[in-house]
Amino acid sequence: MPVVSLDNTITLALSVRDRHVSADWYKEKLGFELLYHFDEAGWSEMQTKTEGVTLGLGEQAEPSPGNTVPVFGVADIAEARTALERVEVKFDGPTETIEGMVSTATFYDPDGNALMLAQDLSK
Repeated sequence: MPVVSLDNTITLALSVRDRHVSADWYKEKLGFELLYHFDEAGWSEMQTKTEGVTLGLGEQAEPSPGNTVPVFGVADIAEARTALERVEVKFDGPTETIEGMVSTATFYDPDGNALMLAQDLSK
């Protein structure tokens, strides 16, 4: 039985220089639909052609190519994080919250690959 119960969503988070330019590229080239730009957080999100899978675009001055971070949706981030910490999963700092939007927590697999949990607070 898994330690954490994930919902049926995943966001693939990419670092990009300009979210608006990247969003246009993904729309024009791959047919993804813009869900929103959240300028205060430097974040945009797009619906891919796969149900339950979105593409998140995080703006950075110097993005690192190949740094995709899978973001797994959970119903209760505190509960999920506690369950993973109980089995010695390493987290990168505290859970971060943007009120009314999302709470996220970055953690690592045994090879140091970054993964993230996210609880949608907009519902």
